Amino acid sequence: MEKRILGLDPGLANLGYGAISCKIVPGKQDQNSVSMIDCGVIQTTPKQEMGQRLKTIYEDLHAVIEQVKPDLAIAEKLFFYKMGNTILVAQARGILILVLAQCGVPLFEFTPAQIKKALTGRGNADKSEVQEAVARELELGYIPKPDDAADALAVALTGWYDDDICPKTILQLETQKN
Repeated sequence: MEKRILGLDPGLANLGYGAISCKIVPGKQDQNSVSMIDCGVIQTTPKQEMGQRLKTIYEDLHAVIEQVKPDLAIAEKLFFYKMGNTILVAQARGILILVLAQCGVPLFEFTPAQIKKALTGRGNADKSEVQEAVARELELGYIPKPDDAADALAVALTGWYDDDICPKTILQLETQKN
């Protein structure tokens, strides 16, 4: 059984995305695997008018979803630190939520601390530790670039690790019944 997860790192200038394929082998949890499908960023520039920037995110995210065909999406929860930046990110995040709803892709969210803890075991890990964990878990041999794409892969992996979102044991039991 395969599950595709699209991780999203919301941003107006750079919206990171990372898609992973999770293979669940019923009854053989040690054979479950995860691999990267794709990652990248949707970019806009401050020179563009705000409506155009949001339209770019809207159109490009639709294209990513059409290409990846995710079963679910995981996004980093909005983190309030600078009021001006938070409002801009919130606008991009609104487009992200709209596109996912239009495409029928369920959305789950995690805080930055939850993502760091899922990948490193510590909620206060630094960015390089998280990126190294992404490369290790996906057996890449390199840290994905740009940073927003690596962050989005970390978000996707957090969804894979969460048994409430990706219930490996329940799926195994359901498969055994059939």
